[in-house]
Amino acid sequence: MLNIFISFFQSGGPFMYPILGVLAIGLAITIERYISLSSSKTKNRKSLNELMPMLQKGEMRGVYEAAAESNATIGKILSQGLERFKTAKSRDDIESAMEETIMEAIPRLEKRTHYLAMFANIATLLGLLGTIIGLIKAFTAVAQVDASLKAEILSTSISVAMNTTAFGLIVAIPLLFFYTVLQTKTTEMIDSLEMATMKFANLLTQFKKFD
Repeated sequence: MLNIFISFFQSGGPFMYPILGVLAIGLAITIERYISLSSSKTKNRKSLNELMPMLQKGEMRGVYEAAAESNATIGKILSQGLERFKTAKSRDDIESAMEETIMEAIPRLEKRTHYLAMFANIATLLGLLGTIIGLIKAFTAVAQVDASLKAEILSTSISVAMNTTAFGLIVAIPLLFFYTVLQTKTTEMIDSLEMATMKFANLLTQFKKFD
């Protein structure tokens, strides 16, 4: 199988190398983003499990200290909410403070993921470009040989030229799949943060009467 792939790759021409480079970068981004999002999700869950019981008991000082020391996104959100809680004149003030922290966190969660869709398009276009250039070379070569050899040379050249398109699609399809998986994972995390914000606001308003 490896020998078949090597033969396929070598016969595709010079455009196979940039497509391979796109694949390598795309995989690196996918792995880094997946690990980062998974780590962030674990930290948020751990922090949430620690803070919610304390908040339900009304242990504001302990909650504030734990949230301030937490490096999880959910800790920063609650810390901001508690900071605003002291001077808030309405529930909306508390929610706005926490939503502001979510808005700041979203770019970090979505960081680099959108490049995967771009790299998928680049891989496809590089494959098509390699095929077109290969076909141009093939027809140029055919014009200079004996008529009896034209059909054989043309069929062989076209077969080789099509390898770049095939490889471009082989790279693009997984990258689009990885992009969708990461986008879904990111959206779920943002939704969970917003849900936690609502729960925090509900609990905090139980301990404060607004003017």
